[in-house]
Amino acid sequence: MAKAERTRETRERILAAACQVIAEVGFEKIRMRMVAEHAGVSTALLHYHFETREKLFTEAMTHSFAQTGTELDRDAGSVPAAVILARILNTLLPTDPELRQDWKLWQELWVRALRDETAQHLAIDLYEQLHDWVGQALKRGIDSGEFKPCDVDATSTVLLALCDGFGIRLMLADPRVDLRSAQAAIWGAVSGTLGVPAEPPAL
Repeated sequence: MAKAERTRETRERILAAACQVIAEVGFEKIRMRMVAEHAGVSTALLHYHFETREKLFTEAMTHSFAQTGTELDRDAGSVPAAVILARILNTLLPTDPELRQDWKLWQELWVRALRDETAQHLAIDLYEQLHDWVGQALKRGIDSGEFKPCDVDATSTVLLALCDGFGIRLMLADPRVDLRSAQAAIWGAVSGTLGVPAEPPAL
């Protein structure tokens, strides 16, 4: 294995471990040693790749975000735009253990962003990428004639806000909200705007 590939795999292993540890104990309690042990590397090697906890957190958030949409690209060119949009919205909710871990990371980021300018900029940047992700799905549907023309920016903002709101309630195990009702409410809120059935499509 080439050195560059080994370096890349080590970084990937460290970032995956960081995501798990931050989700489990929270950023304020995390220690670099904990991540090194979880990744199976020395603390010195961890510090070689990531000098500070803050840099590790930023990279872990970016890594988590990048991993989220990977599977959605597998057949994006052969399924209806409504299915692509529904998959994206499903991914923006804590619908499985991996996405629940992502949500814990987002919650850590929200808290940090309230008092740390670097975290605030990171959060805004990631939201901009989410906004574009949803917006591209909407534009695809409009261009293909599957969706009615709409204000893409405004609709994307509404969808992200709904996913955040329902996602928090789901993470809290609020008895008034379950996954199916959340998905139905989010889809129903924009189905009229898009000119599609009120029930979300099968994924």
